[in-house]
Amino acid sequence: MTTPSLTTRAATGRLMSIPEAASVIRTGRLLCIAGEESQLKKLPAGNWIGGTIPYFMNEDGGTTDRERVFVCELPTGDAPADIRLYDVESLPRVCADGPANGYTLVIIPAFSEAHMRYAREAPDFEDMFVRPIVGWIAGVHLDELEVARPAVFDGSTGRLERECAVALHIPLPDDRYAHIDIINGMRQGDGDRIRFPKTDFSASDCLVNGTPTNLATYLDTQDNDPGLPLVANYCGAQVNVSIRGVNRKAREVEFYAPVFDDVEYRLAAPAASIEEGLIAADNARFSCNCVLNYVHEGLEGRRTGHLTGPMTFGEIAYLLLNQTLVYLSVEEV
Repeated sequence: MTTPSLTTRAATGRLMSIPEAASVIRTGRLLCIAGEESQLKKLPAGNWIGGTIPYFMNEDGGTTDRERVFVCELPTGDAPADIRLYDVESLPRVCADGPANGYTLVIIPAFSEAHMRYAREAPDFEDMFVRPIVGWIAGVHLDELEVARPAVFDGSTGRLERECAVALHIPLPDDRYAHIDIINGMRQGDGDRIRFPKTDFSASDCLVNGTPTNLATYLDTQDNDPGLPLVANYCGAQVNVSIRGVNRKAREVEFYAPVFDDVEYRLAAPAASIEEGLIAADNARFSCNCVLNYVHEGLEGRRTGHLTGPMTFGEIAYLLLNQTLVYLSVEEV
């Protein structure tokens, strides 16, 4: 049987049936695979890591697929890659364990202890911003948030984990280097300044223009699009914190990433266009996008240029991000 082609033009992977994906795994290629837990369990052992999610940007547009898996071949060199699992205690070493020249691809189960620690403490991890790290947060079908748990897979053994991160440390040749970029369809609006008393995945109390306020009550007064996140401006870089939900009984707001106690936020205003960013991503070798973009921007059946990949519960481009498109390219020195 002929081994299926992974890419057309510069597409960063595609959906495959289980027999197709198994055939690619058996070639020994280095792979990142996304799909439903039941389908990932059917795959043979090999040089792959995986995570659960049923939402994808495929070659013909955004789609929900619970039968096929998304397979992306990862760029590498002659030196062997290293697959490792990281529990909440060992996770701060995930960057330092990476190759001196190369990159790390990491997948973390949503709402796990590893997810919480990475979100809060990644800026202080050893060698963060020195050794490239990219990846995504595994999730579940949005209709099953209360009953299903995300998982990641060490494909070399078939081991499933719900509280650990899985990472691929991938060396590159000396004449190549990894480059990570984000495309953000949001920008910080010009409205009220919002600060929080503590770093957390939820908030009730906050300061709005310096005045103590309940955040849920404040959002109810704003008549804002619930699909728009809070946005921080880090020296020109726009970083989103997406709103997971508002518990009006408890007057508390939950987020997909933490708000930080030393950062100023404003409600987002949509950016004009992401087309320029998509053009710049022409040589991407891996990409992922946010499931909130899939939902709120109506991406089902629509394409994001040639970029394909899982639509996730969070994106990793060094730090944990929300409502962004993240991609990895490999450049010549």
